Amino acid sequence: MTKIDRRRRTKIWLTTTAVGSVLGLGSLAPAAATPRVSEPETTGAVQAGSMPTTMEELSVAGEGGLLTEPQGGVTVGYLTKATRSATKTATPLIDTPQSVTVVTQQQIRDQGFQSVGEATRYVPGVIQAQGEGNRDELIIRGQRSNADFFVNGVRDDVQYYRDLYNTQRLEVLKGPNAMIFGRGGGGGVINRVLKEADGLSRREVVLQGGQFWNKRVAVDVGDRVNDNVFFRMNGVFEDTATYRDFVDIRRYGVNPTMTFLLGPQTTLKLSYEYFHDDRTTDRGLPSQFGRAYRYRDNTATYFGNPFLSPAHVDAHIATAQLDHVFENGVVVRNQSRFADYNKFYQNVFPGSAVNNAGTAVTIQAYNSQTDRTNYFNQTDFTYQFATGPLKHTLLGGLELGYQEGLSRRLDGFFSSTGTQNLVVNPLSPLTREGINFRNIPSGANSTYDLGLVATYVQDQIEVNEHLQLIGGLRYDHFDFSARDRRTTVTQNRVDDLISPRAGVVVKPLQNLALYGSYSVSYLPSSGDQFSALTPGLVISEPEKFVNAEVGVKYDVSPVLQLTGALFNLDRTNQRIADPNRAGFFLTSGQTSTQGAEIGANGYVTDWWSIAGGYAFTDARISNNLSTTIVAGNFVGLVPLNSFTLWNKFDLSREFSVGVGYINQSHSFATSDNTIRLPSYSRFDLGLFYNLNETTRAQVNIENLFDRKYIVSAHNNNNILPGAPRLVRFQIVTRF
Repeated sequence: MTKIDRRRRTKIWLTTTAVGSVLGLGSLAPAAATPRVSEPETTGAVQAGSMPTTMEELSVAGEGGLLTEPQGGVTVGYLTKATRSATKTATPLIDTPQSVTVVTQQQIRDQGFQSVGEATRYVPGVIQAQGEGNRDELIIRGQRSNADFFVNGVRDDVQYYRDLYNTQRLEVLKGPNAMIFGRGGGGGVINRVLKEADGLSRREVVLQGGQFWNKRVAVDVGDRVNDNVFFRMNGVFEDTATYRDFVDIRRYGVNPTMTFLLGPQTTLKLSYEYFHDDRTTDRGLPSQFGRAYRYRDNTATYFGNPFLSPAHVDAHIATAQLDHVFENGVVVRNQSRFADYNKFYQNVFPGSAVNNAGTAVTIQAYNSQTDRTNYFNQTDFTYQFATGPLKHTLLGGLELGYQEGLSRRLDGFFSSTGTQNLVVNPLSPLTREGINFRNIPSGANSTYDLGLVATYVQDQIEVNEHLQLIGGLRYDHFDFSARDRRTTVTQNRVDDLISPRAGVVVKPLQNLALYGSYSVSYLPSSGDQFSALTPGLVISEPEKFVNAEVGVKYDVSPVLQLTGALFNLDRTNQRIADPNRAGFFLTSGQTSTQGAEIGANGYVTDWWSIAGGYAFTDARISNNLSTTIVAGNFVGLVPLNSFTLWNKFDLSREFSVGVGYINQSHSFATSDNTIRLPSYSRFDLGLFYNLNETTRAQVNIENLFDRKYIVSAHNNNNILPGAPRLVRFQIVTRF
């Protein structure tokens, strides 16, 4: 193995020095005097060689002033040292009393992943759910959600697949996060930090191709108009088939951004994104005898009608962010977002298990339309001051939101039977049967609107160099109404929610932190996604999530961090169908999740980078939810043990190798524990070669040894087999 040369070691050292300097700038000096440092991003040959940022790349300033700290913090390779998302203030991760995993742009690029589900595969404690083949859906600490997604801290809750073409980093904040993010987020949230106009000159093109006619191109172009106006534009186009028969994907997006330095202490950032995703929905395989039906022989087999199973979304998202530093040191950040989503999907899918004789399986169908428009405004005030020996970072804020839209479901009736069921042979499960879609009484057909007003306050107190405290409280006024378009009846529910947060950080050494935290979050009765608000839901209390956590964070070196956490997460007020009143619920359902997580990110040596960890997650049903979901059952799709580790070895200045390993113990498709999903192990491989100072060639091989496995499920009869060996090629060039 070729030893890395002295010049590379010098760049590593410069990186650590720069990171330390940036973190030092976030101290308790008056904000008006704080230099504003641009986001350290790899450029030119450094990106091509997957090497860390150097000192001279860290500083970008306009003639009239300096930029505020970057949206996502400070990053070196696979390690993020600081972020503002967990506290809404610029806080080093070692001082954040919460388990946070950040998937950096370098890691996303090296692993060749393009979606949220793929990019979180190497995050300890995060499990990918199927999402009915039409949306991102993840399970964090035993809690399943398709709405706990955010962009730069603002809610992005519509059901669709997000692309990472314009993503700077992906942040996974674990445990209830209502103090910062509001409703939901019981197990955690996913926050995308977008690329922004930072004044750096860049011209990057990424070309990708591979198996199943995969074709993708992404561009990233940015520069200065002048010393006070910056621009950047990211774009993507992808057209590909998949390892699943008849399942195709076409998506494209464009995201221009601009930054205006309006004065020495004022910055305005503007962003607009248009994104379109068009694909075939895929609900996977049915079950038989308590297992996925012959999944080793049906990795590619489509059950249902792919020709009548489209899914598409159009998203228009506009954002304006204004930062200002007052003379007295108060920092204000105001962020406004308008987002309009048009989402439709239709699926013809397996609706039953295969019979014991192996001769019949039932096919069902429905479609769903979700149109939603979001208006959000967040205003944060931050002030740093001292009271005697205590140093405070005080945060106060206000969030206003309004969401409106349409939720409509039509169920399918097959032409030959006139019913909602069509029986086919599982050995030949593809059907082209005609279908009539109708809105039946059990299907949603309502318009809705939500008004949100929230206020919050938080204080981070540095007692001394060894002890820090954090405490916060958020109040949410949640006013939701839905109008049934068939009956014209409007139902309304108002919730006033109080979400506390408390934490302590003890630092016996500057590079070692022990922490404890407590947090609470709520999910109103309308659930993760809005649809009909029935009389039963109107009187249902919100679900409650309470998390207690202790952990440790250890900076082995300035570019390597190890973390560990123990947690207990209780979920109460889960709705159970009332056996004595149809359409009404009992709210006595409970689950309890206890677990441990270990994470590692950064440079082990100057030629070996790692990202991954281990999670033990014991998520159980605490009482009887139905005749089949009973106390002691495991929560669906949550394995007891999961281990992931991505390694990148820089064998020379030109050539690097990435080796990834994923291991997951068995789980169950749902909480009734009748369908077992087997454990699996998988290896991934990456090969990287720097053709010259500006161009890198890359090969990624997913599932190197072509293992047959189950990757996720939606229910007992919608089970998705994992991909076989997949090969992707990339050329990354900057000019």
